[in-house]
Amino acid sequence: MRRLLILASTMIFLDVVFFSAIAPLLPEYADDLDLNDAQAGILSASYAAGTLIASLPAGFVASRVGPRKTAIVGLSLLGVASLAFGLAQQILLLDLARFIQGAAGALIWSGALTWLVTTAPEEKRGSVIGTALGTAVAGALLGPALGALAGSIGTGPVFGSVLIISLVLAYAASRLPETGVPQRQSLREVGATMLSRPVVTAAVFVAVPSVMFGAIEVLVPLRIDDLGGSHGVIAAGFIAGAGLEAVLAPMAGRLSDRVGRRLPYVTGLSICAFAMVVLALAQALGVVLATLIVTSLGAGLCFAPALTLISDVAASSSLHQGFAAGLSNMAWASGQVIGGVGGGVVATLTGYAVPSIAIAALLVATVLYAFRALSPEPVARPAEG
Repeated sequence: MRRLLILASTMIFLDVVFFSAIAPLLPEYADDLDLNDAQAGILSASYAAGTLIASLPAGFVASRVGPRKTAIVGLSLLGVASLAFGLAQQILLLDLARFIQGAAGALIWSGALTWLVTTAPEEKRGSVIGTALGTAVAGALLGPALGALAGSIGTGPVFGSVLIISLVLAYAASRLPETGVPQRQSLREVGATMLSRPVVTAAVFVAVPSVMFGAIEVLVPLRIDDLGGSHGVIAAGFIAGAGLEAVLAPMAGRLSDRVGRRLPYVTGLSICAFAMVVLALAQALGVVLATLIVTSLGAGLCFAPALTLISDVAASSSLHQGFAAGLSNMAWASGQVIGGVGGGVVATLTGYAVPSIAIAALLVATVLYAFRALSPEPVARPAEG
């Protein structure tokens, strides 16, 4: 189990690294290609859009051919698409390459999470997902740094290195056994289960904080740039925030196993709502950076319980964990797309305050709903005997 946890976390880590590397590059692309805020938002969100479109197909693949093959295909596709992104010089090619990276990420996440959840004991599900998520979020530590490096030495060498790394990880995955077996649920059965209220509710609880981060990944870099911050300042802010989130995610996962999913989730979302209000009012570079750190604190508390909740609901409804992983990806990606594109468009029309306040209101509404929809008790564990 330990080897699998390390490998799965590393695969997700790689995906997150090159997803988050765009942050310090975004102002440079905007300047060089003459992009407005909306176009910059589309470039940032193209990765999440690819994940969104590919999420359920990736879950289907994981359920039919197994998580190992799914992850290997995703790693190979990520390497090729990343090389293309590093060499592209036109906005449409950049959008397309980033979109394909996102689709590859959906395969990687579906394969890795399905592999973990079907192997780990049920009573440690939150801990395992939190550990994997924390390691993955640590990829956001390296991502902005690599983005800043790519801005200095060129995107070709930096993004081209992904092809070699992904092939090495694919080979490592091929050497580990699978403990589960593929299942063939009918698409009608899967569709009915996914449209059930518990499953939809769990997906919403992942999507809402993702909306916030989709917007932050566009609004914060552009706001820092407006206030005179450099690539290095943007990278430092995202690195610090990701470091905090990486530390907190495993702790939040273990806590949710002991006290239930609700407490860490609503606490994290409440912190994020406060930070978004402050961001709307911020007029100083230091305040913008501080809000980025605080939202990362909230995200570190809420994402692991939310992702684990989808796995819990899938297990109780007999939905294959491959589809649960696909649904997690779809919920995250839909939030990222809405937040990234919507935040960029609204900021172009109204300024930075309006999208920040709107997201804060959404977070508060979700907190209130979570108190009604989620049990304050931990998930029942199997009896020891």
